[in-house]
Amino acid sequence: MVSIQNGTIGDIPFLMVEKEENKGMPLPLFIFIHGYTSAKEHNLHFAYTLAEKGLRVILPDALHHGERISPNPPKVMEYEFWNIVHQGIKDVDKIIDWANENNYVFDGEIAVGGTSMGAIITYGSLVNNQHINAGCALMGTPSHEDFARWQIERIERAGHKLPLSIEELDKSYELISKYDLVQNMDKLNNRPLFIWHSEVDAVIPYDFAKPFVNLLTENNQRSVYMNDKTSGHKVSRPAYLNAVEWIAQTIKAKKETV
Repeated sequence: MVSIQNGTIGDIPFLMVEKEENKGMPLPLFIFIHGYTSAKEHNLHFAYTLAEKGLRVILPDALHHGERISPNPPKVMEYEFWNIVHQGIKDVDKIIDWANENNYVFDGEIAVGGTSMGAIITYGSLVNNQHINAGCALMGTPSHEDFARWQIERIERAGHKLPLSIEELDKSYELISKYDLVQNMDKLNNRPLFIWHSEVDAVIPYDFAKPFVNLLTENNQRSVYMNDKTSGHKVSRPAYLNAVEWIAQTIKAKKETV
C-alpha cells in the first residue's frame, strides 16, 4: 500500500509518497517538480509508480503555485517565470538538506526531475548541487539563457511593453546564465540524465534541447534520450513509463523495500 503524506519544509508545501512499510526507513529519494501553472498533486502518477518500486518521492509546490499562491499574486505571472525557476533551484537544496537531516535518504541516492518548468529547474539544480546523482527532464531546456531571450522576443513581437530596462534585462540574463547547463557543462560531472522532448513542442521548442542532447549522448553513455513527433507539450505514456523505469534503475531502487 502506498502512503501519501502532506508536509512543509520551511515555506515549501510538499507531498511525500512511499510504501507504507517503508515509512521512516532510508530510501532512494526522487524529487519531482511540476510545470508552470500546475501543482504538486498533478504528478502523483509518477510518484505512485516510483513508490511501488521502492523509492521515496517528494513533490513540492513551486513559488506562486498550489498552496504557495498568495492572496496578492503577481499581476503578470510570465514576468515571474525565472524568479520561480531560481527559487525552485533553492527549494531543491532545502528539500535535500531536510531529507538528509531526517535520515530519509539511502546511501546518498538522490535524483531530481520534472516536467516543463520543472525540467528547467532540474537542469539548473544539476548545475547548482553536486549531491544530486541523476536528473530526469521531460520537455524542458538546459539552454536557460537562449530560452529566456526567446521568451522576451516573443513578448516584444506581441507588442507588449516590458517592465524592465535594458540594464535590468542584462542583469537578469547574467543570473540566468549561472544555472544554464549548456554554459556550465563541466558541472554535470558525467551524471546521467533521462531526457524526453517532443519535436513538435510549441511551448518549449525542441531546438533549445537538441544541440545539448547530441553533445550529451555522445559523451555520457548512461544518459537516455527519447523523442516523438506527435505529443507536443504533453508527456506521452511511453515517456512516463520509460522515465520511471530509468529513474528506479539509476538510483538503485529495489522492487520491494530497501
